[in-house]
Amino acid sequence: MEQINEMIINCPACGAENKAKSIMREIEIPHFGDVLETTIQCSICGFKHSDIISLEQKDPTKYILPINKNTLSVRVVRAQSATVSIPEVGVKVEPGPTSEGYITNVEGVLTRFKDATQKALNLFYNDESQKNAKLTLEKLDNLIKGTHEATLIIKDPFGQSNIIHVSVKTLPILEDELKKLKTGFTFIENNEE
Repeated sequence: MEQINEMIINCPACGAENKAKSIMREIEIPHFGDVLETTIQCSICGFKHSDIISLEQKDPTKYILPINKNTLSVRVVRAQSATVSIPEVGVKVEPGPTSEGYITNVEGVLTRFKDATQKALNLFYNDESQKNAKLTLEKLDNLIKGTHEATLIIKDPFGQSNIIHVSVKTLPILEDELKKLKTGFTFIENNEE
């Protein structure tokens, strides 16, 4: 059963008092499980943050899907702790403290990479970086058009992500590989003796 909780809060971006609306919904997503969907939006500065947080923890899992014209509409659930990559294009997003979970499709993942690359292109001043960014954009455009193929890989140390398609390969993440994955969470070790 879906539960919705709405609150008016202070904006975490601009600090405006009682001007941001926070909505939290607990929902069940088929093939995925129970999640908490959160959205914060400020009526003053326009700040918006949304996230999908799995309420279940599963085994560390790697999801591998061929990207082609037939898989662009495949549903993708990316938890905030997951690393998403397309090796043939040379793009990867690792989780960090401000990582967001999302639900989209393969084309949406490609569009996210394209938008991030376009933003980075505007920051590059040397010719080599400009050239590499433009080549990456071209490869992403070709994938979106369905004229080229590549591989979408999602590695999730908490097993909360998913790619919902019959041709997805689901593999356990081995201990050595798991140690190298970023989670987006900070752990503090206490080594006092």
